[in-house]
Amino acid sequence: MKIRWLTILALAVAIGLATAASPFASSSPDGLERVAGDNAFLDQGRLAKVQEDAPVPDYAFPGVDDPRVATGLAGFAGTLGVFAFGFGLAAVVRRRPQGAATA
Repeated sequence: MKIRWLTILALAVAIGLATAASPFASSSPDGLERVAGDNAFLDQGRLAKVQEDAPVPDYAFPGVDDPRVATGLAGFAGTLGVFAFGFGLAAVVRRRPQGAATA
């Protein structure tokens, strides 16, 4: 029962941080983007197919006019998505038969 409460608490803290703190992240370019801009080839870059099809592109929830709210919603959705994936993966691994070979 303790692990359940710890998981809930950790998820609540992660969601709180992702939702409340992400709108205040630096808008400065990261290292690779900065080098590309300094060397005048930033405009030559193309998005990968997976980036073009991303549900929340550029760390902002689509359809929301306020950029801080859009970023907070993206953090919220991303945190829930990662948690759901991890929870599902743990459930699948936990249900493997005892005699299953591990590689």
